[in-house]
Amino acid sequence: MFDFLGELDFWEVISSFVFLIAIIDPFGNIPVTINMEKRGIKINAERVCLAAIIILIVFLFLGEWVLKLFDVKIEYFAIAGGFIIFLMALEMILDVRIFQNETLEGEGSVVPLAFPMYAGPGAFTALLSITAEYSVLSLLVSINICMLVLWGVLKGTHWLIKYMGRTSLYIVRKFFGIIELAISVKLMFGNLALVF
Repeated sequence: MFDFLGELDFWEVISSFVFLIAIIDPFGNIPVTINMEKRGIKINAERVCLAAIIILIVFLFLGEWVLKLFDVKIEYFAIAGGFIIFLMALEMILDVRIFQNETLEGEGSVVPLAFPMYAGPGAFTALLSITAEYSVLSLLVSINICMLVLWGVLKGTHWLIKYMGRTSLYIVRKFFGIIELAISVKLMFGNLALVF
């Protein structure tokens, strides 16, 4: 009945989770959420995660259809996506700003947190890039795990800063940046081999 979802593979779930959580970057975005709260913007962790998971799942199922509409193979998108993810990893590792994100003032749960911060172009690119390698079922599970982690981080932001410290969070961000960089290289060169 659900053959189109593929098989659930534990290692695929772990691998795609590490990749997606590096892109979503809940730890690296802690200063943004604190700054929003200081400006009087209320953040509802449940609404952020619900909106983000709906956006990501809809894009997971419709993203390939959009590619077919423009007659673009998933391998080509994976190469392009790998390059974008490569640049995002450089941002995390080198503390530089390559992408400029515009955020809207006002209600902070859906915009800008759920979209475009957590479920934005980076996450879309990552999802479509790795659908060439992982089953949809494994990706659905890893998306849900990512949202649980995001919910925990949003709920415990002040606790994390108090007990982990900014230095520890900075190291975690660098670690995920290196993982993201390695996966982006794998995506680019692995799919280049398929194309040629």
